[in-house]
Amino acid sequence: MPETRYWDRTDSYEEKLRLLEAAIKAKDHRLVRALAHSIRNTAQQAQHNDEPAPTPIVPPSNSQPVSALPQPWQQYAHPWSHFQSITLDETTGQNRPPEPIELNLSVPAAQCASLARELRIVRTTGGTLREIPSQVHAEILRGDTRSAKALFFASGPAHQRQSYLLFYGNPDAELPAYITDLETRGEGFALDIENDFFRARLSRQMGQLERFTIKREHGLELFAGGEGHGEPPGIDWAHDYVTSGNLQKMRITLWDTCPDYEIVRGPLFTSIRRWGFPYSPVHPVFSPSRIHVDVEYRFYSGLPWFHKFGRMTAIKDVEADALRDDEWVFSGQSFTDMLWMGPDGKMHTGPVDPKFNDDLWAVGFFHRESKDSFVALFLDHRADGLPRVRHSGSPQMFYRWHGHVWSRYPLPGKQVPAGAVLHQKNAYVSIPFLNDGMTQLENLRHRLLNPYTASAADPDRTNIQQQQTRLARPGEAGDSPISKKALWDALGTCKDEQLYRSDISVVDLGLVYDLRVRGDFVHVLMTMPHRGRPLLGYFTYGSGGNSMPVRQTLMKVPGVRHVVVEQTWEPHWNSNHLTASGRQKLGL
Repeated sequence: MPETRYWDRTDSYEEKLRLLEAAIKAKDHRLVRALAHSIRNTAQQAQHNDEPAPTPIVPPSNSQPVSALPQPWQQYAHPWSHFQSITLDETTGQNRPPEPIELNLSVPAAQCASLARELRIVRTTGGTLREIPSQVHAEILRGDTRSAKALFFASGPAHQRQSYLLFYGNPDAELPAYITDLETRGEGFALDIENDFFRARLSRQMGQLERFTIKREHGLELFAGGEGHGEPPGIDWAHDYVTSGNLQKMRITLWDTCPDYEIVRGPLFTSIRRWGFPYSPVHPVFSPSRIHVDVEYRFYSGLPWFHKFGRMTAIKDVEADALRDDEWVFSGQSFTDMLWMGPDGKMHTGPVDPKFNDDLWAVGFFHRESKDSFVALFLDHRADGLPRVRHSGSPQMFYRWHGHVWSRYPLPGKQVPAGAVLHQKNAYVSIPFLNDGMTQLENLRHRLLNPYTASAADPDRTNIQQQQTRLARPGEAGDSPISKKALWDALGTCKDEQLYRSDISVVDLGLVYDLRVRGDFVHVLMTMPHRGRPLLGYFTYGSGGNSMPVRQTLMKVPGVRHVVVEQTWEPHWNSNHLTASGRQKLGL
């Protein structure tokens, strides 16, 4: 029978589980391993296809045409076709330096082909417009709605209301290139991340934070010496737990590689999210699927701190003799004093008052001469399905005589019922610890706990000014020396002939991330569906028998003299990049 429908062309969870059960009964363990890996692939596609879009700050039905704006603003935004409007309110009475704002966005898919390319965030101030650098990620397509998350930075005085316009709907738009101090080097989770304040090195083996250099004066490097407990050393040791009977410690730092991970890279932030079950010291002799760990680092441009989000979920009833969800170790006696914060939100120095041993909300260290510091601000630490959580983690100056440590043990007892979840959100800060150091840390934590309040709103149309600039960069306003529509149409004829009968192009597949024209020079940024097909030459030059290569096809467009096709793996391709036509051709 010919394959005519999606489920004719692949196999469902149910079918793979049936095959897996048969392989287990037959003790064909190599086939079991192959099927388990195939089920993981099905899970990836199910996630891309079914994961719900978060609730947007503005419903897509509230999309408005740019023609509804005052004439000077229409001219500024030409040729963007649609916008949404939001406000940010400062409600805590603090002046705010730049801080990250992340919004959930949804727009009608018919009005926007790619939020990553097209979205522009513009602040309105006294009738004037100014573009704010932004970074789009987690873009998905659900029916007739395109959704994504957008991050930008906001700052301003206490009690201020700020107004923003979110523009989209410009097929000539290019991926924006913003100036940034954030540099991310490496592949996958084996990254080095650097900004003006610090340099972070992640483990090449499993992505844990390995070293951290404070970029001031002598450049203090925080590290953990030796080989830990036999695994690669690092300064961040969580998350782990000790099994019943004190038999063994299950650790994510024992991963031989990340079981699963997602990376977001860009000019405003880099995120490394990893998840899986901790490993035994003798993995896979013991490989319990009992406590699932999901952890994310998020590093930002221009900020002396970074976030860590964590979640530990009990998949079944577990008895844990101990469990840690935050532990940091620094070798070399880098600091002279301890820092901590109790429930009153005030920083203290010296040993923790015993009455606050289980109610700590910041811990860390500083050096009274060099003024270096490293402090964890605990922003969220709570549990579902547990009676209470211990907010422990008192800092210690001397850990086995080689350095400093803090270690948080949140469990009130040993029993963790199925479904229990430990949540955390922390900010790790490295600032010069001057006379106002404690006040700076208190204020930062207060701001992070009470961010700007974002809401949908009509744009402020008072005191409209004639704009001195425009939103479009050269080539984005129908002013390209070579028609971008002609180039996109030409790319639409470049087929993936390995999908023999689907008649599907690189545009339908969503493999083209960006298209730029500079004079007679055309630059195309493309990706591949997966690393099993990393050879861009198949699409660029027609290697492997492709009869409609990109370079040759674009060279036929009048005015084109040079074509360069560049490959990227960021962001990783998935089925949300397919156009509506592409989804139909593949039977999705």
